Amino acid sequence: MSYEAVRKDYVKHVLEEADCLDNPIDMLEAWLREALLETEDANAMTLTTVSAEGKPSSRVVLIRKLDQRGIIFYSNYTSKKASDLRQNPNAAVNFFWPWVERQVRVEGTVTKLSAAESDAYFASRPRESQIGAWASSQSDKMTTRDELKKRVEEFTLKFEGSSVPRPEFWGGFILQPNAFEFWQGRASRLHDRIKYEPFENAWKFKRLFP
Repeated sequence: MSYEAVRKDYVKHVLEEADCLDNPIDMLEAWLREALLETEDANAMTLTTVSAEGKPSSRVVLIRKLDQRGIIFYSNYTSKKASDLRQNPNAAVNFFWPWVERQVRVEGTVTKLSAAESDAYFASRPRESQIGAWASSQSDKMTTRDELKKRVEEFTLKFEGSSVPRPEFWGGFILQPNAFEFWQGRASRLHDRIKYEPFENAWKFKRLFP
């Protein structure tokens, strides 16, 4: 099937230099908050990692916190993404919000979040999600769906009547950014692209051709 005829013109917003904040983290926060006004799915982002062999791998994860340190997300530390990040901490994330015709690309290096901060977040999760973290050996082969169901039942019984502790194999990551690109769709594919890079303990931005 050909998709050549699938076309859409982008006309909702513009991105002028005067709209750009000094700090791209603050700008990402503003765009994210605006996108969240229409759907809670706006906190989804595509995370791309690269293996030791140089093979890229992408998947959608959820941003759970954004502060001046960077972008925080959580995962199983034995997963494919975690394995990639142990071998190569360079990664990228991409937010795409078609309802506001915007996307943001962020590149940086990823490190583990502190155990204390991971503990605090894990304690805030619904109990069912906590049990699920224990039950899922993420990225490992699973014979049948019943295998996962059985593990959920086992850990539900194990922690019955008590709080669920955070597994040592599960916790947070933080992507510490070294580049941002803000993309605003425009008519006739003449999009706005603004790239931020570090400069003298601050950030500088420039406009890119679309």
